[in-house]
Amino acid sequence: MNRVSYSDPNSGVSNSADELLKVAKEELAQIKSQSQLIQKQVDEAKQDKDALDRARELLSLDRQELIDKLAKISSLTKDEAKKELLEAVDKELDEEVAKKVRGAAQRIKQESDRLGREILADAMRHGVTEITAEYTISAVKLSDEGAKGRIIGQGGRNIRAFERATGVDVDLDETPGEIRLSSFDSVRREIARISLEKLLRDGRIQPSRIEEIVFKTKEEVEKIMLEEGKKLAEAVKVFSLPTELLQILGRFKYRFSYGQSMIIHTLEETKIGIALAHELKADVDTVRLGCLLHDIGKIVADEEGSHIELGVKLLKKFGLPDKVIRCVAEHHEDEPLSSVESVIVYISDAISGGRPGARYEDYEEYATRLKKLEDLAMSFAGVQEAFAIQAGREIRVIVKPEEVTDASVTRLAHDIAKKIETEMTYPGTVTVNAIREVRASDVAK
Repeated sequence: MNRVSYSDPNSGVSNSADELLKVAKEELAQIKSQSQLIQKQVDEAKQDKDALDRARELLSLDRQELIDKLAKISSLTKDEAKKELLEAVDKELDEEVAKKVRGAAQRIKQESDRLGREILADAMRHGVTEITAEYTISAVKLSDEGAKGRIIGQGGRNIRAFERATGVDVDLDETPGEIRLSSFDSVRREIARISLEKLLRDGRIQPSRIEEIVFKTKEEVEKIMLEEGKKLAEAVKVFSLPTELLQILGRFKYRFSYGQSMIIHTLEETKIGIALAHELKADVDTVRLGCLLHDIGKIVADEEGSHIELGVKLLKKFGLPDKVIRCVAEHHEDEPLSSVESVIVYISDAISGGRPGARYEDYEEYATRLKKLEDLAMSFAGVQEAFAIQAGREIRVIVKPEEVTDASVTRLAHDIAKKIETEMTYPGTVTVNAIREVRASDVAK
């Protein structure tokens, strides 16, 4: 049996069409890719054109600005052009300097506190003193209890004469084996202590001998105070003060401010002030004298006014330099601080007075009240002396017998008491004892 083979005449055409379609798609994809690339290039070219247009615009503006500047410069003289150039340079320099100044100021601010603490600490180290304060109550030891009877005397005449001559209060009962002397005036108390010791050694205790010993002791204490004033001045290298000022400075040995020895405070403060003046490149001699004399008005007892006013008045009397007087006048800021030297004195005083342990008791108000009691009694005619004793509970008034009679002495005591009541405030009561004494003496030959 014969087999017959058959083939479709269209099959070849169909295969060719598929290949052509595939090729066409590939070409179309290539064309699309090329088209995107061309579009990207067109966009970039457009951006470049825009950038170029902007650059041309800016160039045009710069060109116009340059043309304007050239036009301006062309109208300037040589000096004007030079000035304009220097101003431009100065402006740049000012900005640079300002930047450096701000940086320096910041560094200074960071260092100032540390340096300030170091300077003050070093100054306070220079203020260390080796003097011991005499804070204790004045007391005189007795060899036997019988000495108290001799001090009292017949009818109490010896003790009355002693209290009248010294202006202190004598306490015989407080402590066995000793006598305590009290007075708000430390100089009086010292005179009384030395006088009593002399009387006990001498053994001749009677009113005339008491007055003689007290008088001589006052002279001795005056000499001691002069020497103390010289020592204080020499300790801070001051060698040219008048003798009267040295005498007043020596009274600091027996004077206390809020429980702080004035001689210690003054020495301490002056050493601190000198150290600060050296550190700050200030006038060391002005600070030296300003610190040494800043509280000298506290010793002036016979005039009215604050210690600053009295101190300034006293220093003017002796012709001290005006810069020194300003330091004294301004050391409590009663007047505005006018110089770096005044500031140093003010700071030194505050450091010495404010350090821990410097002042532990307020004597000022107490002393002022007792002083006012005495001044008030002395304001009456015929009063010779007045002594506030027993912590201000008694004011003892000695009258002039030729001016005040026995009949009027009682009236005087009453008037003083009434004035105290109306013009003062005080705890408890104040007893006014007015004393009139007539003496007659002669010499047997």
